[in-house]
Amino acid sequence: MTLTAAADGSALGNPGPAGWAWVIDEDRWRAGGWPRATNNQGELMAVLDLLHATAEVTEPLLVQCDSQYVINSVTQWMPGWKRRGWRKADGKPVLNRELLEALDAALVGRDVKFEWVKGHAGHPLNEAADDRARWAAEAYQRGVEPDRGPGFTGAGPTPEVQVQSAAAKQAPPTLF
Repeated sequence: MTLTAAADGSALGNPGPAGWAWVIDEDRWRAGGWPRATNNQGELMAVLDLLHATAEVTEPLLVQCDSQYVINSVTQWMPGWKRRGWRKADGKPVLNRELLEALDAALVGRDVKFEWVKGHAGHPLNEAADDRARWAAEAYQRGVEPDRGPGFTGAGPTPEVQVQSAAAKQAPPTLF
């Protein structure tokens, strides 16, 4: 059986306060963000955190994204970037290299497929991930730490690329 999850990012300004989230169901989701980042960084981090959280899962993983950037990065562009020393075809450095290298490492030995879904089109998992990512970005805009969610049951701590806030957490929106 395949485990299906949606991953999404959000930035209020680009860059600006940013959030990311992945959702499997109402009991298995996670969110986070940064006081200042880009939407693409949020999109990448959502997938990276999902891969770390489900690292012990042996069944195939289907990641639904509304980001062509994420999907193309991991399914098409990454082999060329690696051959060229993390440079694009025009010789310029690849943006978000740290996150992309971490994604590359997290994908090793995993059965992961990516599926593009149209954003803001009523897809329940994508809408839930989008809501959580936007809520996290809004929390950082207000200067508070977002609710990170329950994560994936049994998963250990996930490495994060973000600044922690000492502010109190706020309640997240309802998922479904």
